[in-house]
Amino acid sequence: MEPRNHSDVSEFLLLGLTKDPELQPLLFGLFLSMYLVTILGNLLIILAVSSDAHLHTPMYFFLSSLSFTDICISTSTTPKMLLNIQAQNQHISYAGCLTQIGFVLGFGGFESCLLAAMAYDRYVAICHPLRYMVIMNSWLCVLLILLSLLLSTVVALLLSLMVSRLSFCTNLKIPNFFCELAQIIKLACSDTFINKIVIYFVAGLFGALPVSGIAFSYSKIVFSVLRMPSREGKMKAFSTCGSHLCIVSLFYGTVFGVYISSVISEFSRKMAVASVMYIVVPQMMNPFIYSLRNRDMKEALRKLIRGLSSLCFYAIYSRIKYLK
Repeated sequence: MEPRNHSDVSEFLLLGLTKDPELQPLLFGLFLSMYLVTILGNLLIILAVSSDAHLHTPMYFFLSSLSFTDICISTSTTPKMLLNIQAQNQHISYAGCLTQIGFVLGFGGFESCLLAAMAYDRYVAICHPLRYMVIMNSWLCVLLILLSLLLSTVVALLLSLMVSRLSFCTNLKIPNFFCELAQIIKLACSDTFINKIVIYFVAGLFGALPVSGIAFSYSKIVFSVLRMPSREGKMKAFSTCGSHLCIVSLFYGTVFGVYISSVISEFSRKMAVASVMYIVVPQMMNPFIYSLRNRDMKEALRKLIRGLSSLCFYAIYSRIKYLK
């Protein structure tokens, strides 16, 4: 099988989740519903944090940034999948594939950094409560966001450019519903040693390093909480961390589970279905986790929904009155 230069590659074939044509309408409805819930839920979180002055704290600043990132990750993959199902055409252009790789890596790395920043925020709030507002000032919060975004963007661009220099064989089938970096590397006919080394480095940078920081923060939190004299204080401290721990477990658990399984066994459509668990499901579940477990967030969402309902009612009433 002769390799061909990347400039000769015009498109890749996404094999998707199933070949069964009878399941395509079901998949379309399911993923469209999940995408709409993801967008609506995360937008409500952003609007609630922006509109309620009580939520203008570092914790909710990071949460609204996380919601924005979840919208971007979901938008990087799901609309293309829905378009392919609707058009019954599983192809994706070469440029579109590189763009999708860049966005998924960039926003995925950014989310990993955000989760580590949120763990540090909880560590300062519980272990150094009297100095919390001094340490977690607005400048530090913005700096953490900008540095995380800059780092993830540079790494995503670097990996995308490295993929663009590869040559590919005639087999351009990707056993997934989106362009995943590991699968693109496997399709290359040219030497991918440097690419794999960089991927391992990036995995440590956005995987092992944030997880280590999160684990260190929570080890300090646990020791600090256990020294608290009152049971109510312990319960309150743990409750502020519960939502974040759920999101961390969901995000890293699904990512590591899929990639460890892909190392053990050959990537197949079963693994493509498992990929849904880290590229679609966490982004949809995050708003529910925070809104259901957080009393302040629930109250802010109630106020927001009441305000939006009143605004819609007034708009409809004004329109009816105008028509009369």
